[in-house]
Amino acid sequence: MSKEVTIYDIAKSLGVSSTTVSRALNNHPAVNEKTKKRIYDSASEMGYRFNVFASNLRSKKTHNIGVIVPRLNSTFQSSVISGMEKVANQLGYNLIISQSLESFEKEKANVKTMYNSRVDGLLVSLAADTSTYDHFKPFLDKNIPVLFFDRIPLNTKFAGVIIDNVQAGYNATAHLIKQGCKRIVHVLGNGQVNVYLDRLKGYRYALMDHGLDYRPDLVMHADFTEEKIDSIVDFIVNRDMLPDGLFVSNDIMAARCIKELKEQGIRIPEEIAVMGFNNDVISRLIDPNLSTTNYPGYEMGELAMRNLINHLTGDNGVVLHTTDTITLRSELIIRKSSLRSEKNNI
Repeated sequence: MSKEVTIYDIAKSLGVSSTTVSRALNNHPAVNEKTKKRIYDSASEMGYRFNVFASNLRSKKTHNIGVIVPRLNSTFQSSVISGMEKVANQLGYNLIISQSLESFEKEKANVKTMYNSRVDGLLVSLAADTSTYDHFKPFLDKNIPVLFFDRIPLNTKFAGVIIDNVQAGYNATAHLIKQGCKRIVHVLGNGQVNVYLDRLKGYRYALMDHGLDYRPDLVMHADFTEEKIDSIVDFIVNRDMLPDGLFVSNDIMAARCIKELKEQGIRIPEEIAVMGFNNDVISRLIDPNLSTTNYPGYEMGELAMRNLINHLTGDNGVVLHTTDTITLRSELIIRKSSLRSEKNNI
């Protein structure tokens, strides 16, 4: 096995002191540019590897940011991570990314791994079954900033970046009502997750504002997985009166519903007008094209990362509070799946 090249080897080859080599490799101003270049070139030719770990121990910074998401195969989460990575790269930070797979226990293990990896800060979108937050206490005890995005803790003082899910749910439901829908099924995810809880509130507020009763029998909580599509479709069609509107809080499942309903001879949007959520690519591929809500994932990632790094590099310390929570606007995108008549086109 070949010997690891050290600063002493570089110093010997160039006839300078090891102190000069060390300073040059750390871009110290005491070393002139010509000498720095000689040392950089020699280090590169000899295959020298800078000891990042030792440098991090001295500076007590790793320039690594931990990111924990529910699932990496989510189009939305991929968009968020892209936004985070753009800002992190610009500001000299690296990302360490893991997924909880919607499991509280896996999330706890991920948080512990991030802590032991000495990340400078942590960005988290919570797993579906997370209801307690003690596993973040080691970060708080060490004043290591933790910022949540999209799925945030309920009734706590943690900071976060979110969209106004209440307004988004209201807008989607109100649009269906304006299309003449009066029996609107709402299919959403785990009711413990803030995003679904808030969209349900928006759904209820829209019904109330338009003089329609809230009916719990028209609301279904479901895991948005391939295995659940049959039970979701059964929930929609197996009732005394077919609903005339459908608001699914996930574009992929909304698109699957359209496909399955059409196969059963139900006309979309004439018999059931359909709204999705997220503005995934599939919303533009399904026939008819799916009305949806544009969820600004990339912008959310940029803002979350910039906010976290600002607390790492600013003069106000690193403790994040709920006053640091940022709420983004979403945008309703109307397509053919929900337009029951041209006169109602908005």
